[in-house]
Amino acid sequence: MPDNRAIQGIHPADVAPPDCLGRINRAIDFILANLHRSHTLDDIARAVYLSPFHFHRVFQSIVGETPAQFTRRVRLERAISTLSHDPARSLTSVALDCGFASSSDFSRAFKRRYGVPPSAFDIETLRAERRDEIRRIVEAGGGVAPVLPPPKGENPDGFEVVIRELPPRQVAYRRVLQPFREDVVAEAAERLVDWAESLGLADSAWYGYMWDDPKVVALNDCRYDVAVACPEPPPARSMPGDVGLHRFPGMLVAEVAMDGGIDVEMRLFDWVYRVWLPTSGYLPDDQPCFEAWTGRPFAHGLERFELAVQLPVCRA
Repeated sequence: MPDNRAIQGIHPADVAPPDCLGRINRAIDFILANLHRSHTLDDIARAVYLSPFHFHRVFQSIVGETPAQFTRRVRLERAISTLSHDPARSLTSVALDCGFASSSDFSRAFKRRYGVPPSAFDIETLRAERRDEIRRIVEAGGGVAPVLPPPKGENPDGFEVVIRELPPRQVAYRRVLQPFREDVVAEAAERLVDWAESLGLADSAWYGYMWDDPKVVALNDCRYDVAVACPEPPPARSMPGDVGLHRFPGMLVAEVAMDGGIDVEMRLFDWVYRVWLPTSGYLPDDQPCFEAWTGRPFAHGLERFELAVQLPVCRA
């Protein structure tokens, strides 16, 4: 059962001092960028200019896990996602790509967390459980861009995929932890729009992206960024502590445009992953799936979304 108290309540990140939150966000970015490498607590603390002792305490208080627990969980969840989209991959290859020292190290960590070895894990049951959890949250009125399945094998909305090569992009972002809580993403977007307007950036390209696959990751552990294109770093004095900068590399994306309500976006995400991707000749790349807004985010409120979904892909 989902922890509805945590989903609906105030997250520690909502009340954390902006500077502390910004440092923890940068630490998360460092861990994700180096997930395939071995790193220590000292390495992460050094990257965000904190003592290891202070960093460990602040990270755990905001994220709810120690840095080591967070890293291990994200590595396992990335492995599950990889295996679900590319079941022919060997466990050794997946283990090494996700930062484990060996396939045996991966298998031990996997069994400790999920109770079974990777070869016996039922990914479809997990996806069904996550889908039901998302449905309950949506029916209660919360959440942004979850995924619910249309009738199998259908494309009732006539979605069309365009493969595009995108150049590197730098963005300024606000991060939302537990983004399926009601209104928290829209509120973060509103605050970032106000900041962007003060710097003349509000008419730049706007994005939203989930760092986690909510069909694999518990909703309480998901992270969502609202972001605006920022080709040049703003002056340091203009950067609130909880606004970060992130540079994405150039990437190949499968892009699908949409204009409609949350129900249309739910069907779009499900169609892309469940119908289009398995027969496309592509695999998801190790980057988040983007919502590229037309104009400013939530310009039409929560009733209508005008955007393009951009799924980073690589050839199978």
